[in-house]
Amino acid sequence: METELALTHVPINQLRVGEIIAEDILVNTKYPVVAENTKLTYEHLHIFDVFNITQVPVLRSSDEEVASLPVAESNEQREVAAPKTEVVFKRVYLESVAQFKKEFQAWEAGAKVDITKLRGILLPIIEMALNDRTIILDLNEYSDPNKYLYHHCIATGLITGVIAQKLGYDRGVTIQLALGGALADSGMAKISPSIRDKKGALTEMEFNEIRKHPIYSYQMIKDIPVLKQAVKAAVFQHHERLDGSGYPTGEKVDKITMEAQIIAVADVFHAMICERAYRAKEPSFKVLEKIKEEEFGKFNLRVTDALLSVVSDLSIGSRVLLSNLEHGEVLYMNSNAPTRPLIKLSRTGEMLDLQNFRHIHIQHILR
Repeated sequence: METELALTHVPINQLRVGEIIAEDILVNTKYPVVAENTKLTYEHLHIFDVFNITQVPVLRSSDEEVASLPVAESNEQREVAAPKTEVVFKRVYLESVAQFKKEFQAWEAGAKVDITKLRGILLPIIEMALNDRTIILDLNEYSDPNKYLYHHCIATGLITGVIAQKLGYDRGVTIQLALGGALADSGMAKISPSIRDKKGALTEMEFNEIRKHPIYSYQMIKDIPVLKQAVKAAVFQHHERLDGSGYPTGEKVDKITMEAQIIAVADVFHAMICERAYRAKEPSFKVLEKIKEEEFGKFNLRVTDALLSVVSDLSIGSRVLLSNLEHGEVLYMNSNAPTRPLIKLSRTGEMLDLQNFRHIHIQHILR
């Protein structure tokens, strides 16, 4: 006789690997973080932890024949089998990029921005970034130069959200700003691909067309009621600079909203760390130094310091890879130069103060 299965809501610590998810699991999203009829794995358990899901609908038989399956309540077992946060994040991130690409292509064809659909695509990945801000450090590792624009939109949204959170914005405003960051370059859909994707130098006419994209972005979102006016204004101004050197209107200092200054830093930071058709990727630490030193006067210091505090969130004992390919361990953090700590080299035991060796920088934090 075939055993009949019934939908049962089961607490996380009583789940069994191999059970079947009975319903789509949503987290304030249109798209499920785990779909109906999925077979439960340790990776899913990790996702439930990330999103603070306490109960899950599964199919169970009345006589509990599934009891022979491994029980998921052993923390030791889960720590061994569950993937690291960055592995789960990468999978969700790449799926978000693929979905965003479809939306962008629809905008190119003349479709309006479907904010409900976009929230469904972005909210899961935004929540993951806000729950573990350090995962933005690997965004340049995931980017694909052939799909740069879609990666850039998603990543700018995530970095915007992380900066806003670090600056103390409440959760609702932070998520709104993250959405704004992701939509800041939506107007690129209205620019000819022959200009937008050009590998060589742009002509003055082509560059002037590129400079119109914040205007196009604003036009695409200005009638969306669920987006706050401050977010819409930030999208319009995200290429303005405090010294007046930006566009589209060349505003200065107090004429540029704080929200726009947050998206501006997120936008330029991701653009500089990623591989492009005409430029190699650069480490986050090196890029932040460039923004603070070479671009001084263009960006809000509170915003750059907030991002700096996330990127350089090192502790004594953190293991790092340096630009000279040496491995080392952080021995001392200088609060005035957080990107340049004192490092003990693993190979020789030599002490290296990065403040005295400006040609060397941290390439990557080793987890």
